[in-house]
Order: sequence, then structure tokens, then C-alpha cells
Amino acid sequence: MVFIITFFILHWYSSAFIQSFFQHRYMAHKMFTMSKFWEKFFYLLTVLFQGSSFLHPKSYAILHHEHHTHSDTEHDPHSPHVFKDIFSLMWNTKRIYTEIQQGSFKNETAFAKRLMAWPTVDNIAHGFGLRFLFAISYVAFYIKFAPNYWWFLLLPIHFLMGPIHGAFINWCGHKYGYKNFDNGDQSKNTFFWDLFFMGECFQNNHHRYPCRANFAVKWYEFDILYPIIISLSKLRIIRLVHGT
Repeated sequence: MVFIITFFILHWYSSAFIQSFFQHRYMAHKMFTMSKFWEKFFYLLTVLFQGSSFLHPKSYAILHHEHHTHSDTEHDPHSPHVFKDIFSLMWNTKRIYTEIQQGSFKNETAFAKRLMAWPTVDNIAHGFGLRFLFAISYVAFYIKFAPNYWWFLLLPIHFLMGPIHGAFINWCGHKYGYKNFDNGDQSKNTFFWDLFFMGECFQNNHHRYPCRANFAVKWYEFDILYPIIISLSKLRIIRLVHGT
């Protein structure tokens, strides 16, 4: 049981970290810069940490850019105020994400042309073969260490870890919680749940300051990922953009 719980926690937080740090704060918002070496290093970590639920970083960034541009309007890819339930929200997000990933999305802008792509890795990580190998490895681990079959109910979360994180943030982050700022949308902060999402639950703060690396604003708020960002900056792995 200890091995299963440890594995689940490690997978949950490693996936949350890479989605927030690399796909969101770096790819979508360029809150910091990094060398080509480190860029590819974190790209490969995205494949490893998200595994069977790998999200193409460039497509993720374009999708997120659309969300900020059209926050909580009918053109927002994933607003809980447009879609009646979380499943229809996830389905629409997947539809637009697929259009972007396949190159058929009509709203691609100059923003998209500046984003990094790694076609060789993208094709492998996005393919059925590698996704299947990751999924089988999760199942094999559970067969080896799960004390009974009830623990196998956690496997769907492993299979869809990246989209599950995104669905929770996009739904709850614009539906429940409190506001520090009037941003003209329905973005909220949900401080308690942020313990599980590496700063991503401070949606109201983030929509107010979309390029600020620290998502916490008030004295009682704490962005779990920000100290890691500061540490990576001091190690010169990344360089924070001035003012963030």
C-alpha cells in the first residue's frame, strides 16, 4: 500500500509541476527564459511526468492563450459559465486542442509562431505506442504492489493525469472561491485546493497579473511553485523576466 500511495503522490505532483512550470508559466506566458538545453530537458520531463496523458506544450500554450484572450466568454475554450458540466467543458477543450495539434485551428496568431516545437518528440509522445507503454507500466506497478483490486480505481487518474489537472483548474478556478480583483471575468482563488495544484488555483490573481511568476498576492497566500522557481533562478537554470 505504501508503494502505491507514494507512486500516486509522485505522479500527481510531478505532473502538476511540469504543467504549471513548463507548459503554463514558460510556454504560455514566458515568465522566465532558459537555454535550449534546459528547454529540451524540461520538454522531455513533460513526456516522462505526464506519460500517457502527455499534452503537446505548443498546443497547450495556444489553447491557454485563447483562454486568457476570451476569458469566460462564449469563445473561451473552457469556461464553466459557458458549458453546463465539466464533461462538456473537457470535451470542447479536447476538440480545440486537437485542432491546434493537427494544425487546423483557424485562430493561430503570431504568438503561436514564436513557440518552441520539437516534432520528433511530439510525434512519439503523442502517439498511441508510447501512451500505451506508459499505461501498461502503471498497470504493472499496481499489479505488483497493490494490496487489493480496489486500488486499481486510481488507474484512470494516472491515465488522464494532465487533462484531469486542467479540468479541475479550469472548472473550479472560475466557479468557486474568492476574488482579490475585478478582472472582468469570473476567475477565482481557491486557496485550500492549491495545496494540490502548485499555485494554479490562484486564477483570479493570475488573470490580473498574467506574466507574474508568483501567483500569490496577499500576505496569507502561498504559491507552492514559486520558491522552486526562485531556486532554479538562483541556480541559473532559468532567468526570471524583469518585473515578475
